[in-house]
Amino acid sequence: MNAVLPRFLKSTYRKEPLISVLMTMGVMDALIGGLNDSWSLFAFGLGTAGIALGFKLWRFQQRRPLPEEPVAQHYLPSPSSSSTPLPMLSVSKKKPPL
Repeated sequence: MNAVLPRFLKSTYRKEPLISVLMTMGVMDALIGGLNDSWSLFAFGLGTAGIALGFKLWRFQQRRPLPEEPVAQHYLPSPSSSSTPLPMLSVSKKKPPL
């Protein structure tokens, strides 16, 4: 079995559990109804899966992604800060002992 499918199913179930349960119920009802020639169960399953899919698409259209702005992280104080600036480093001309 492909390793991507279980990860996809887990993430889908965690994000929207109600829609995922309704989709699973609808598909299983439709499958059982189709194999047993129970057309009412088949129609109920297709209806349940269709309503769940429609609800998922409606929620997807309602959700607008917010653009994420990167947060600037300053490791050193800015030049305009009130604290004293760091001293300048000078390069020593002496070679360190080995």
